[in-house]
Amino acid sequence: MDDITSQEKKWERRFGKDYTLRNPSSTKEIDRLYLKNYGITRTQLNKEFLGDLNPATKVLEVGANVGVQLLFLQKMGFKYLYGLEINREAIELSKSITKNIDIIQGSASDIPFKDNYFDLVFTSGLLIHIPPSNIKKVMKEIYRCAKKYIFGFEYYADNYTEVPYRGKRNMLWKANFLGLYLKFFKNLKLVKEKKVKYLNSDNMDTVFLLRKYGCQK
Repeated sequence: MDDITSQEKKWERRFGKDYTLRNPSSTKEIDRLYLKNYGITRTQLNKEFLGDLNPATKVLEVGANVGVQLLFLQKMGFKYLYGLEINREAIELSKSITKNIDIIQGSASDIPFKDNYFDLVFTSGLLIHIPPSNIKKVMKEIYRCAKKYIFGFEYYADNYTEVPYRGKRNMLWKANFLGLYLKFFKNLKLVKEKKVKYLNSDNMDTVFLLRKYGCQK
């Protein structure tokens, strides 16, 4: 991780540790939070988007934290689950939360796996923390490692919009991340998208599944 960004340095250290400690660490807690925020659970959304995929699909989550999102997929029957996480303490905590899920330390800017190594690569609230100057690089890494599918759940805005995050600048952005994937990689095709609006505000998130066809340099 020689080319680590200033944002990644924060996530790698105390800022990332504090995030881990204050956020839910079980699927039940996450489902309750989603139901409160959107009126639909994460379990329901995963089944809607991924329910038809083969349980033998090899999956990587980039920005896995303690692995709760991977636990959702494990409960659906997916067997080959991997995570990439920059914060070492989150990885250590994941060992007491998950079983048979391999989470390693690494940067989204330099994913330590071969091209097309995973059938599906996904993010959940990860792209929103990547600075606009680095987003194409991160998306290229996700694209490179994904053989068939890219799945995402991220904050949505028509245009790049910075949002203050816990009193800090340059740490969180809303954007049309689906649109950026389609702009950068011409052989990605949209399988499904769903915009989920917050029940108590006008904010909106987007869930999307993309299929990769053929090869693109």
